[in-house]
Amino acid sequence: MKAELLVDRRTAITAAGFAEMVLWRVPQPVKGCAHNYKYRLAYVVKGVCVLRFDNEAGKGDHKHVSGVESPLAFTNPDALKADFINDVMRWNNENGHS
Repeated sequence: MKAELLVDRRTAITAAGFAEMVLWRVPQPVKGCAHNYKYRLAYVVKGVCVLRFDNEAGKGDHKHVSGVESPLAFTNPDALKADFINDVMRWNNENGHS
């Protein structure tokens, strides 16, 4: 099986921010992960990435929120996207963006 691109989308969230989601199904798990997906989901506000979910090889599933990295529980692609959008909305609420 070759890698299969499942999602490649950029969406304006606010006048100053956009979300970008890229998700692949891969033939073998990325080092540090137990699933067959490779992803990066980023929220960029005024040119700065303030929120990112990714599974960089060796680091496994994790997220960065305002520069702080923490583990991320991956269950499936739909839950990943929903968790990301929820965190984007939470970040906007906490930082006065709408």
